[in-house]
Amino acid sequence: MASTLHWTWTRFDDMGVHALHDALALRCRVFVVEQKCPYQEVDAADKQSWHLLGRAAPDGPVLAALRVVDPGVNYAEPSIGRVVTAPEARGGGAGRTLMQEGLAQCQKLWPGRAVRIGAQAHLQRFYGGLGFVTVSPEYLEDDIPHVEMLWSPPAA
Repeated sequence: MASTLHWTWTRFDDMGVHALHDALALRCRVFVVEQKCPYQEVDAADKQSWHLLGRAAPDGPVLAALRVVDPGVNYAEPSIGRVVTAPEARGGGAGRTLMQEGLAQCQKLWPGRAVRIGAQAHLQRFYGGLGFVTVSPEYLEDDIPHVEMLWSPPAA
């Protein structure tokens, strides 16, 4: 599944209403409904972000998505957030491929820059496998334990 996803990488203003709808619908489906966490899922950072969407077919439903928030908005570094994979796309590596694609795009835009995430604490091992290191104590965000993690690019 992961190797067959068709990726689109766009700024918020260039997404188009259908892609925006599909990305936000998936995020709400997982973060609000599945995780039973009522919170303001769509926020102002969306407008200051790049959005990566993965679909099984170019016009198919969004199965994986993340946003990369510009440096200086949430953190000094560029930050990856709202990382989401549809339940039907889990277990085949789509989440790992999504993050690898997001990190690659970050390095194209900001070569040599570290990338920060605010990760759900139970996903530290997943993100650690991608090279992220936990850099904060655990904290609650929307009643879910989180930690900050930092990824540094490999030395050239």
